[in-house]
Amino acid sequence: MRSAYPFNQGWLYCAQDVAHGLSDDGFVGVTLPHTNIPLPYHNFDDREYQFVSTYRKRFTLPEPLNGRRLLVEFEGAMTAATVSINGHTFPEHRGGFVPFTLDITPHLDETSDNLLSVRLDSTERKDIPPFGHTVDYLVFGGLYREVNLTYVEPVYIENVFVKPRSVLSGSPSVEVDIRLRNVGDTDRTVGLYVAYGREDAPDAPAEATTPIAPTVTVPAGGVHTLSVTLTDIPAPALWSPDSPTLYRLVTHLMDGGRGATIDRRWTRFGFREAQFKDDGFYLNGQRLQLMGLNRHQNYPFIGAAAPARLQRKDAEILKHELGVNIVRTSHYPQSRHFLDRCDELGLIVFEEIPGWQHIGDADWKSLALRDVRAMIERDHNHPSIIIWGVRINESWDDHDFYTETNALARQLDPTRPTGGVRFFMGSEFLEDVYTYNDFSNRILEPENTPHLVTEYNGHMFPTKSWDHDQRRVEHAHRHLLVQNFARGMGGVSGAIGWCAFDYNTHREFGAGDRICYHGVMDIFRLPKYAAFSYLSQTPPSVRPVLQIASNWKAGDYNEGATIQPVTVLTNCDYVEAFVGEKLQGKFYPDRETYAHLPHPPIMMKDLDIRLAFPWHDLRVVGYVNDQPVIEQSIAADGVPARLELSVDDAELYADGADMTRVIFRITDKYGNPLQYAVAVVTLDVEGPADLLGETVFPLVGGQAAVYLRARHEAGQITIRANTPRLTPAHVTVNLV
Repeated sequence: MRSAYPFNQGWLYCAQDVAHGLSDDGFVGVTLPHTNIPLPYHNFDDREYQFVSTYRKRFTLPEPLNGRRLLVEFEGAMTAATVSINGHTFPEHRGGFVPFTLDITPHLDETSDNLLSVRLDSTERKDIPPFGHTVDYLVFGGLYREVNLTYVEPVYIENVFVKPRSVLSGSPSVEVDIRLRNVGDTDRTVGLYVAYGREDAPDAPAEATTPIAPTVTVPAGGVHTLSVTLTDIPAPALWSPDSPTLYRLVTHLMDGGRGATIDRRWTRFGFREAQFKDDGFYLNGQRLQLMGLNRHQNYPFIGAAAPARLQRKDAEILKHELGVNIVRTSHYPQSRHFLDRCDELGLIVFEEIPGWQHIGDADWKSLALRDVRAMIERDHNHPSIIIWGVRINESWDDHDFYTETNALARQLDPTRPTGGVRFFMGSEFLEDVYTYNDFSNRILEPENTPHLVTEYNGHMFPTKSWDHDQRRVEHAHRHLLVQNFARGMGGVSGAIGWCAFDYNTHREFGAGDRICYHGVMDIFRLPKYAAFSYLSQTPPSVRPVLQIASNWKAGDYNEGATIQPVTVLTNCDYVEAFVGEKLQGKFYPDRETYAHLPHPPIMMKDLDIRLAFPWHDLRVVGYVNDQPVIEQSIAADGVPARLELSVDDAELYADGADMTRVIFRITDKYGNPLQYAVAVVTLDVEGPADLLGETVFPLVGGQAAVYLRARHEAGQITIRANTPRLTPAHVTVNLV
């Protein structure tokens, strides 16, 4: 039978190229995921992580082989990995965004220690996508995703693809493609059985009972692929953003047709119909306007080496704190944990192959085609994914190459359309959806349909959390305006903004500290005003939203003797504003400027305020159906009142890898971050965990974060924060 083990503990690491089998001197113990070098969140050179390092692990077999094969799967090794086991070296694997699996069985010592080593080249090599020219993001080094050890019988299930069909008809069905591999030296006769059911049901299937192929012969050293269709399907619960129902298929492989079970696979999937049409995107027969943001997988301090909890948290931020319904995985396949959480939350995904503007030589293109295959074969069961990106982001046309990428994607997955992200109109349309980066600050009339805008704004108007208030407000309005144009333009399926989070970049891009401040949230995933441009489009029945896009400081809001209007980003029907105790009146959404948005911003004009006169606190109350549902107050004085400290999670696993975000803010008396606050915050931790990031933090912008990483023992963690003139703060986390 198949058995699987996480293979992330007990690794040794050296930041040098060390030959296989040499002494462990100079190595340190690490747990995966792991970045090859910790870095500050800004002001570093990408060459600092571009070097060759060595990972190694000594292990005994967790259980006897008993005639089985042992596979080791690397989910992500950046950028080129040469793996050795007990002196045998496999060919180099090039590319760090897709997984690769090696059969280490012939080279194992079943009775003693084994030595597995990885020579990891993390330089930006021109022979590996996305490299060859300048890239507008950093590709941090390390074994930055998990490694798994899996036992399989000589004949086993290599891949399962579940394809629900005709889900809106009265006769839905499920087509299942199953690939069997036989690594033995004789033909094998096997049988296949399946069962499926809702994942959340008390009677979710654990054993397969329905025979789908009583006898199948898999040739020695070969592969056999079969497709079967399950009919008589009861009306399924459909997967959607509002109701992301998931199902599970269990597949059993039986020896000799009806003998003992020799392999078992569980496959999660969902019933849904996703179609791009000339007039827009349809999910389950209903038109759905797509509103989303792009996501880079990188984090401050740890590069891309984020454990499952942080990956899942990003999906939660996009869904609940930004309110979007689609995310583009710019510009590469991302963690399975992130995609799993998108499935669970109902967050739609556009996934694409690695690349950025540059197309390399024939060998480079063959790796890109390999990436198409690896991406689709890894992720084709995710109901959240509705389109494959098979064109190098913002590249020039290449007819033969993109004919190949499209043909391969359609062969591997005929259920999803292809897209190709381009930066100029008139680009050759070989895909199923014309995916286009539109930097016109509006929406250009589509020349081809279906049409999906995959980037806008972002680098056109980079904005920092501590920028002048007028720039941060303009940033929010620019995002709102493009979404308004997208909704009002016929034939546009939606628009995906650039981008969700600020990110590190090369010196040719970004600000002086090598951060691209293109996000609607900062690099710590903390909101700028523009974040509420998206969240405010959430229906108030889901949650009321109200954010005053203002510091409420006199010096930020005057041009001569005129006080500028104050923007409120909200989904309320109207708001009432108070300056001090004085009611300023009712204010309504700006439907003239934003006629197509579900919830336009509110512009509060002619407030009773004047320069050089007493300046009082501002309070805004939001009403839905004439009932107050939410309010916000901002202090007029701008004086720091509190040092706040919080964590995303009160409990972590004591596995040496689990992490949570630790947020600290300097706020006014109402809890609003003071964007102009500049202070040194000192952090310390007590207990079996470590803070990743600056523990003496020069805070700019009023808010920032570090990460808490668990060690390998249970206990309680106390984190403390101090800054001059404010009361210290502390928070606790339990390790289990």
